[in-house]
Amino acid sequence: MSTPKSKRPTPARPNSSKRAGRNRRAAQMTARKTAKLKAGTRSTVGQQHLSSTQQTGRAGSKQARIIAMLRAPSGATIDAMVHATGWQQHSVRGFLAGVIRKKLGLNLVSAAAESGRIYQIADRAASTDVAANTSHAG
Repeated sequence: MSTPKSKRPTPARPNSSKRAGRNRRAAQMTARKTAKLKAGTRSTVGQQHLSSTQQTGRAGSKQARIIAMLRAPSGATIDAMVHATGWQQHSVRGFLAGVIRKKLGLNLVSAAAESGRIYQIADRAASTDVAANTSHAG
Protein backbone atom coordinates (compact mmCIF):
# COMPACT_ATOMS: atom_id res chain seq x y z
CA MET A 1 0.00 0.00 0.00
CA SER A 2 1.09 3.54 -0.61
CA THR A 3 1.80 5.81 2.25
CA PRO A 4 -0.13 9.10 2.46
CA LYS A 5 1.84 12.13 1.49
CA SER A 6 2.54 14.46 4.27
CA LYS A 7 2.13 18.20 3.97
CA ARG A 8 5.13 19.99 2.62
CA PRO A 9 6.63 22.53 4.95
CA THR A 10 6.00 26.14 4.04
CA PRO A 11 8.99 28.36 3.27
CA ALA A 12 10.41 30.26 6.19
CA ARG A 13 10.28 33.68 4.54
CA PRO A 14 8.07 36.33 6.10
CA ASN A 15 4.90 37.65 4.47
CA SER A 16 6.33 41.14 4.23
CA SER A 17 8.10 40.35 0.95
CA LYS A 18 4.75 39.49 -0.66
CA ARG A 19 3.26 42.72 0.62
CA ALA A 20 6.21 44.75 -0.63
CA GLY A 21 5.71 43.35 -4.13
CA ARG A 22 2.03 44.19 -4.04
CA ASN A 23 2.73 47.70 -2.77
CA ARG A 24 5.25 48.29 -5.56
CA ARG A 25 2.76 47.16 -8.20
CA ALA A 26 0.03 49.35 -6.70
CA ALA A 27 2.35 52.34 -6.66
CA GLN A 28 3.27 51.74 -10.31
CA MET A 29 -0.39 51.53 -11.31
CA THR A 30 -1.18 54.71 -9.41
CA ALA A 31 1.70 56.49 -11.13
CA ARG A 32 0.40 55.37 -14.54
CA LYS A 33 -3.13 56.59 -13.76
CA THR A 34 -1.81 59.94 -12.55
CA ALA A 35 0.27 60.34 -15.70
CA LYS A 36 -2.81 59.64 -17.85
CA LEU A 37 -4.87 62.17 -15.92
CA LYS A 38 -2.19 64.81 -16.17
CA ALA A 39 -1.80 64.23 -19.90
CA GLY A 40 -5.55 64.65 -20.49
CA THR A 41 -6.13 67.75 -18.40
CA ARG A 42 -5.76 71.29 -19.66
CA SER A 43 -4.21 74.14 -17.80
CA THR A 44 -6.59 76.86 -16.72
CA VAL A 45 -3.88 79.49 -17.09
CA GLY A 46 -4.60 81.53 -20.19
CA GLN A 47 -7.69 79.50 -20.97
CA GLN A 48 -10.43 81.50 -22.65
CA HIS A 49 -14.11 80.93 -21.97
CA LEU A 50 -16.04 79.32 -24.77
CA SER A 51 -18.65 81.37 -26.58
CA SER A 52 -22.28 80.80 -25.66
CA THR A 53 -22.90 78.77 -28.83
CA GLN A 54 -20.02 76.42 -27.98
CA GLN A 55 -21.14 76.04 -24.37
CA THR A 56 -24.74 75.10 -25.06
CA GLY A 57 -23.92 72.27 -27.46
CA ARG A 58 -26.74 71.27 -29.79
CA ALA A 59 -29.46 73.83 -30.39
CA GLY A 60 -32.82 72.73 -29.03
CA SER A 61 -31.41 70.21 -26.54
CA LYS A 62 -32.67 70.11 -22.98
CA GLN A 63 -29.42 71.59 -21.75
CA ALA A 64 -29.64 74.42 -24.26
CA ARG A 65 -33.23 75.12 -23.14
CA ILE A 66 -32.18 75.39 -19.51
CA ILE A 67 -29.25 77.66 -20.33
CA ALA A 68 -31.53 79.91 -22.40
CA MET A 69 -34.00 80.07 -19.50
CA LEU A 70 -31.21 80.95 -17.07
CA ARG A 71 -29.84 83.67 -19.36
CA ALA A 72 -33.23 85.39 -19.53
CA PRO A 73 -33.50 88.56 -17.40
CA SER A 74 -36.30 87.00 -15.35
CA GLY A 75 -34.34 83.79 -14.66
CA ALA A 76 -36.04 80.44 -14.02
CA THR A 77 -37.33 78.38 -11.11
CA ILE A 78 -36.62 74.70 -10.54
CA ASP A 79 -40.27 73.93 -11.38
CA ALA A 80 -40.03 75.76 -14.71
CA MET A 81 -36.87 73.81 -15.61
CA VAL A 82 -38.52 70.53 -14.56
CA HIS A 83 -41.48 71.23 -16.88
CA ALA A 84 -39.20 72.31 -19.75
CA THR A 85 -37.04 69.18 -19.64
CA GLY A 86 -39.11 66.44 -18.05
CA TRP A 87 -36.30 65.85 -15.54
CA GLN A 88 -36.82 65.38 -11.82
CA GLN A 89 -35.95 68.15 -9.36
CA HIS A 90 -32.77 66.49 -8.15
CA SER A 91 -31.59 66.04 -11.74
CA VAL A 92 -32.09 69.75 -12.47
CA ARG A 93 -30.16 70.68 -9.31
CA GLY A 94 -27.37 68.30 -10.27
CA PHE A 95 -27.22 69.83 -13.76
CA LEU A 96 -27.00 73.32 -12.27
CA ALA A 97 -24.16 72.34 -9.95
CA GLY A 98 -22.25 69.95 -12.18
CA VAL A 99 -22.63 71.39 -15.65
CA ILE A 100 -23.55 75.05 -15.29
CA ARG A 101 -21.20 75.87 -12.42
CA LYS A 102 -18.38 73.34 -12.65
CA LYS A 103 -18.09 72.19 -16.25
CA LEU A 104 -19.05 75.40 -18.05
CA GLY A 105 -17.80 77.72 -15.30
CA LEU A 106 -20.83 79.99 -15.55
CA ASN A 107 -21.81 82.19 -12.64
CA LEU A 108 -25.16 80.95 -11.35
CA VAL A 109 -26.96 83.30 -8.96
CA SER A 110 -30.10 82.46 -7.02
CA ALA A 111 -32.54 84.65 -5.15
CA ALA A 112 -35.60 83.86 -3.07
CA ALA A 113 -38.93 85.07 -4.48
CA GLU A 114 -42.62 84.50 -3.78
CA SER A 115 -42.89 81.89 -6.55
CA GLY A 116 -39.82 80.02 -5.30
CA ARG A 117 -36.08 80.37 -5.69
CA ILE A 118 -35.13 81.98 -9.00
CA TYR A 119 -31.88 80.93 -10.70
CA GLN A 120 -30.10 83.10 -13.24
CA ILE A 121 -26.76 83.17 -15.07
CA ALA A 122 -25.10 86.48 -14.32
CA ASP A 123 -21.99 88.03 -15.77
CA ARG A 124 -18.89 88.18 -13.57
CA ALA A 125 -19.06 91.91 -12.73
CA ALA A 126 -22.71 91.80 -11.64
CA SER A 127 -22.14 88.71 -9.52
CA THR A 128 -19.38 90.31 -7.48
CA ASP A 129 -21.67 93.26 -6.77
CA VAL A 130 -24.43 90.90 -5.63
CA ALA A 131 -22.00 88.90 -3.48
CA ALA A 132 -20.66 92.07 -1.89
CA ASN A 133 -24.15 93.29 -1.05
CA THR A 134 -25.31 89.99 0.43
CA SER A 135 -22.20 89.35 2.50
CA HIS A 136 -22.58 92.65 4.40
CA ALA A 137 -26.29 92.11 5.09
CA GLY A 138 -25.31 90.37 8.26
